[in-house]
Amino acid sequence: MNALAATSRNFRNASRLLGLDAKIEKSLLIPFREIKVECTIPKDDGTLVSYVGFRVQHDNARGPMKGGIRYHHEVDPDEVNSLAQLMTWKTAVADLPYGGAKGGIGCTPRDLSKSELERLTRVFTQKIHDLIGTHTDVPAPDMGTNAQTMAWMLDEYSKFHGHSPAVVTGKPIDLGGSLGREAATGRGVVFATEAMLAEHGKSLKGLTFVIQGFGNVGSWAARLLHDKGGKVVAVSDITGALCNPNGLDIPALVKHKEDTGSLLNFSGGDTMNPNELLAQECDVLIPSALGGVLNKENASSVRAKFIVEAANQPTDVEADEILSKKGVIILPDIYANSGGVTVSYFEWVQNIQGFMWDEEKVNNELQRYMTKAFHNIKNMCKTHECNLRMGAFTLGVNRVARATVLRGWEA
Repeated sequence: MNALAATSRNFRNASRLLGLDAKIEKSLLIPFREIKVECTIPKDDGTLVSYVGFRVQHDNARGPMKGGIRYHHEVDPDEVNSLAQLMTWKTAVADLPYGGAKGGIGCTPRDLSKSELERLTRVFTQKIHDLIGTHTDVPAPDMGTNAQTMAWMLDEYSKFHGHSPAVVTGKPIDLGGSLGREAATGRGVVFATEAMLAEHGKSLKGLTFVIQGFGNVGSWAARLLHDKGGKVVAVSDITGALCNPNGLDIPALVKHKEDTGSLLNFSGGDTMNPNELLAQECDVLIPSALGGVLNKENASSVRAKFIVEAANQPTDVEADEILSKKGVIILPDIYANSGGVTVSYFEWVQNIQGFMWDEEKVNNELQRYMTKAFHNIKNMCKTHECNLRMGAFTLGVNRVARATVLRGWEA
């Protein structure tokens, strides 16, 4: 089952639990707008190369559409549609005044120079500038993009519409970005994990964690877990995997990766087979890389008691069923990784107001939003006698459906 089919399946299950009318269910499932554009740029050697860019705007019943732009060779219409739909439910779960969108370009960023990436970003922005905007659709960074990408988008958009800092989030601080945004998704993962563990009478201190993916989200989650007394016993990224049953020295590991670009040859841990990481014994497993890493082939070997989905759709449908039967508690992605879009919302608010917050306020507000969302999910779990994934989906879908009806949708 591909990502779009899995997302739609979860939506339909939530719709059944909520008893939604079939016509409004169909209306909520169909994207508001799908955009596909050609992006041709000159490479540094003078040759021309063409890429395909996408932007799917899924729903705007609760406010401007919001979602990242990813640069990755596997970007395709189904993936972008799936992620746009997830953003609709995610922003609703977090109770942000947004709808959902997602975009991307099918390319391999590491094969492009910085100047080529800039040209590609500017051409893409030129093609979609009249369909995004501060109160229409607000992009953000995602896989393969970063604050610099957003700076280029902001500059290109502003050539057409005047200075518009709130048109994108995840910008550099010097261009109106929010303090705390870089760590926001990883910090939100930690706040979400704390809320979940508290329900089971546990805290982070002394528990063991395995983190699959040591990019922005995974490394920040690892740092913050380490700071709070958690024991990160194994991590991995595209360069390899490391383990230490006594706990890895995360600050030293972060510095090692910054210095060398790799997890390998770190003196404080043993190299392990990355394929065995997901089966490593631990209290909490945090997949924070690509989707679909937990599947029917490996789900039965997972030994974690809890899974916190820091990545988008890391658990496929078959794995979800296997893990649930095993009694593994899964904190779903549409809640667990919503810290990034929550602080993006704070950035957007600061840009509109022209008044910047200090980092302590950003982090305190993020904790408040994450904790409140968890308790709202638990209430839906009790109401509908369902697991956390369906609790989150029913919460998000119900809020969007209510907004749609209140705005005048007629069955």
